[in-house]
Amino acid sequence: MCAKHSRLLRTFAEVLLFGLVAVFPNCVRAADRLTGLHSAQVMSQSMPWIAQEAGLFKKYDLDFRLVFIPSSPLATAATLNGDAEIGVTGAVGNVRAFVQGFTDLVFIAGMKNILTHSVLGKPEIKRPEDLKGRKVAVGRFGGNTHYFVIQALKRLGMDATKDIQTIQTGGGPETLAALVSGSVDAAGLVAPGDSAAVARGFRYVINGPEMRIPYGATQVVTLRSVINKRGAVIGRFMRAMAEASKIIHTDKAFVYKVLGKYLRITDTKVLDAAYQSEIPALERRLEISDAALQASLDEIAPLDPRAKSIKPQEMIDRRYLVELEKSGAF
Repeated sequence: MCAKHSRLLRTFAEVLLFGLVAVFPNCVRAADRLTGLHSAQVMSQSMPWIAQEAGLFKKYDLDFRLVFIPSSPLATAATLNGDAEIGVTGAVGNVRAFVQGFTDLVFIAGMKNILTHSVLGKPEIKRPEDLKGRKVAVGRFGGNTHYFVIQALKRLGMDATKDIQTIQTGGGPETLAALVSGSVDAAGLVAPGDSAAVARGFRYVINGPEMRIPYGATQVVTLRSVINKRGAVIGRFMRAMAEASKIIHTDKAFVYKVLGKYLRITDTKVLDAAYQSEIPALERRLEISDAALQASLDEIAPLDPRAKSIKPQEMIDRRYLVELEKSGAF
């Protein structure tokens, strides 16, 4: 091929590529990579799973990678270190870091603003008072389950530091395993772990959802600096979460399929019990509750007085929720 023909072919290829980019931009542009994390294998943190299985990340041109870090404080450290740009996690680790001066952290959505954990125990444990002197399992010290057990017992006139022996297991599945194996007498569990425990003969000792204890159980958190650099990408992630929220509230069959895959639970009765107990607590419009974040500030204040001078609003950026509301995404 002569040099003249070679130049003509290159020119033609460049024009064709330019035309394709103009007409089909999403077909030739690589999806934006976004790394996220979650800190518990529970229904309230399942929206990224639902978005993935429903093809929502692909729809919004995102190459989304989700990493499991089984602890809110560890997840916070990963966010601050730049290992993840978005987190679907409990609030307390992030609030504690904010109090300590890491004010780049910011909450942009809420998925669950109350605790729906319960305490389940062996059949002979019939009343909360029967927990005295017993071993009670929680996921991690300082995590959501631990906080629930402390607050629930407090409301019932008991002191978790004196009346029970709290055992740290590492996470929800490990807590259930500890209860089933008999290494503990009772356990703080959340859906679907509580339903799985009931199916194995354990009984509710404290029914947590009835207490409606305010707490940032599952929030969406990022960094202000990430919003400044990649605000549009975070916005597309939030649109995917808005659509996942609609799915979780309207398509039980699909949700059961997703939970069955990721949590390895195939018993429909367990999934149905978990869904019915958890869905009333999940935020349809991903709203953040000031009271939920205030609960974390109140928890931290006795150990760090700086928490008393911080208002929940200082830790919240609602720009994406406002945009989603205006667009009719919900």
